[in-house]
Amino acid sequence: MSEFDDWVGRSQSVTDVLEPARSNALSVALGGEGGLKAGDDMPLLHHWLYFWDVKPPAGLGPDGHPAKGGFLPPVPLPRRMWAGGRLQFLKPLRLGAQVTRTSTITAVSEKTGRTGTLVFVTVRHELDAGEGVAVAEEQDLVYREPASGMMPAPLAAPAPAAPWVELVNPDSVLLFRYSALTMNGHRIHYDRPYAMGEEAYPALVVHGPLQATLLIRLAAARLSAPITGFDFRGQQPAFDGVPLYVCGAPTAEGANVWTQQGEAKTMTATVRTKTA
Repeated sequence: MSEFDDWVGRSQSVTDVLEPARSNALSVALGGEGGLKAGDDMPLLHHWLYFWDVKPPAGLGPDGHPAKGGFLPPVPLPRRMWAGGRLQFLKPLRLGAQVTRTSTITAVSEKTGRTGTLVFVTVRHELDAGEGVAVAEEQDLVYREPASGMMPAPLAAPAPAAPWVELVNPDSVLLFRYSALTMNGHRIHYDRPYAMGEEAYPALVVHGPLQATLLIRLAAARLSAPITGFDFRGQQPAFDGVPLYVCGAPTAEGANVWTQQGEAKTMTATVRTKTA
């Protein structure tokens, strides 16, 4: 990707305050009780609720994302998704703290898949509340060609046979709330005519980060040791209107967890604990 070589190594830093209201709002939206206050440890992956990149209307693309260019390279492919990531939890982040996130583009690569050309952009984030890096994260973004036809909708199926299983109803209200809490304007998550007519999805798309949050929430509730690492990968989109199962199984190192819709796994992840 020589045309984007200049973007590799680019870095930017932003600072935000981890106000408890956002974390409580997500907790309640997912069926929790809320009640978190300043000084409490922030639930894992709730840092995605902060560091908003708010653009004026003129700074948005037709899909609702910030227009291409700026910090991320202007990849000339129309569809962008968050494909997965890898995280290390080195220190707790506490609600109410002021945190600086430093982001660096570490790689841009092109591949050819069964759906055509794919461009992957890897971004490393380091979050620091003034006592050294607390969370180190790598995000994999993927840019894709236009869809060649409507994806088939998943069919409802019985709950998977797994040691841990929770049922989530990913309805349009939950998707809207998560989009609002993360300031994610991507229209595939709340604009049904756009999602179906422009990007050829059979329904609204469940956010990848939302699925990852559900997975680590399940693991944190079932494991006794603190979680130190989390690697996740999207397998295929999940949609509203069909039950989403959040599943897991303990391992010697932590747990394997996944989301499933119908017969297909939509996201898989590995959890590592302090005792691993």
